[in-house]
Amino acid sequence: MMKKGIFALFVFVAVLMPFGKAQSYYNVLKYGGKNDSTGTNTKAIAKAIDAAAAKGGGTVYFPAGKYITGPIHFKSNITLFIDAGAELHFSDNFDDYLPMVESRWEGTAVTNFSPLFYGNGLENIAIVGRGIIDGHGKKWWGYSEIEVKKQTEDSKWQKEFKRLNPNVLAPDLPGWIERGFLRPPFIQFLNCKNIQIKDIKIQNSPFWTINPQYCDNVTVDGVTIDNPPSPNTDGINPESCSNVRIANCHISVGDDCITIKSGKDRSGRLVNIPAENYTITNCTMLRGHGGVVIGSEMSGGVKNIVISNCVFDGTDRGIRLKTARGRGGIVENIRVSNIVMRNIRDQAIVMDMQYAKTEVEPVSERTPQFKNIYISDMTGSTNRVGLLRGLAEMPITNVSFNNINMQAKAGFSLENAEKITFNNVQVDVASEPFIKAKNVALLEVRAIQNFTPLADRPLLLLEDVKGVNIQQNYPMAGTNVFLELVGQQNADVFVHSNNFSQVKQIATGDLGAAVMSNNIEAKK
Repeated sequence: MMKKGIFALFVFVAVLMPFGKAQSYYNVLKYGGKNDSTGTNTKAIAKAIDAAAAKGGGTVYFPAGKYITGPIHFKSNITLFIDAGAELHFSDNFDDYLPMVESRWEGTAVTNFSPLFYGNGLENIAIVGRGIIDGHGKKWWGYSEIEVKKQTEDSKWQKEFKRLNPNVLAPDLPGWIERGFLRPPFIQFLNCKNIQIKDIKIQNSPFWTINPQYCDNVTVDGVTIDNPPSPNTDGINPESCSNVRIANCHISVGDDCITIKSGKDRSGRLVNIPAENYTITNCTMLRGHGGVVIGSEMSGGVKNIVISNCVFDGTDRGIRLKTARGRGGIVENIRVSNIVMRNIRDQAIVMDMQYAKTEVEPVSERTPQFKNIYISDMTGSTNRVGLLRGLAEMPITNVSFNNINMQAKAGFSLENAEKITFNNVQVDVASEPFIKAKNVALLEVRAIQNFTPLADRPLLLLEDVKGVNIQQNYPMAGTNVFLELVGQQNADVFVHSNNFSQVKQIATGDLGAAVMSNNIEAKK
């Protein structure tokens, strides 16, 4: 028995030995690295990565200390382990990010400055640990926003960008691509699979912070992102990726906290890779223009997105979908649930297809779509609860609001939409009607409530609506008018099975379009 046990142990160790080698640690200090804030570690880090890759992969290790470095380019099967107490500080010398590499910038395929962390066509890569990475973005922000705007001739970096991008498919509206100075993302992996970014703290990004492109199986877990008020320093922007999991993150940034994108205008439609199968859960988001945002670069489409168990505290907006004519692409199958919002400056929920000012045009590949969106179990305080604004030629379609309780100055504003449902939605509205709807078809309003009714305006203000079903509502005392119909094209407005015992006047306006039945009315 003893011999058999020893033999089994020998076999077990022999089997594990190759795996142990594959997971070997490569300490950057042994490859010429310095963790005392002196020198530049770019070459030492590259040597450690090369040594690990030559053995089939491994972990490049940064013990506690302060490292100065330029861009870090990954290879397959490499993990960067930035230990507690270790800080990677990236150079703000623009020349360090040359030569330019294949990239994507705000949804446009370009050749541009190297991202601070970069990899293309790789697999099994990770950035982990309890350390800090600092992008020292202040110089990038200032040059981009001040120097480039006031200069009279191109800098050497702009000349190089334009030399390398003679046939770039720029967005429909001119902007930064034409200027040619594009700040690099902090972390950008292209065409990679099996990516993990875990536990680290990231700060002072020059541009977008975590920005995988065309990647599959991406996990961002337990990451803290802290960018001060600064231009376009979004937190996590997975673009045209599949099977993405974002969890347990804490984000406070200069632009959107988390965004989901898939390319912009002609360039995005040419690549035509959607963002699909994303889950976003258990995250807190503080400063930012939006908490979770889809678009406006969504020309490849966005589908199958779940957002749950998140807190937005002090962002300008909560959940925001934005696009415009010219983008094309379809945003569909979006589910949002178990959300707490506090002190949202503008709107808790935005679905805006008129993000840029454009004229009505025939439906084509340039026409975007929003459809199949479900919002439920949300509470908090905001300026306006919801803004839905579709296109005259392409309404927002199939949206439901369920189990919502908010405090707000304004309720919901709907325009150019169809198949919209409200069920058990309670909002203390300080001003404006609970719901304003214009050019909306197939509207269902059930069990809504405003606990602070306004005597001088209706609860529902509907204009040019068709196919409306209003039932099972019990407006509070103080509601003078429940429904006002305006416009010349209202049709099939059914108001039934409601308790209007505390309402002075059920409806005003275009009453020829309304059918009232089985309602409890106030005693005369």
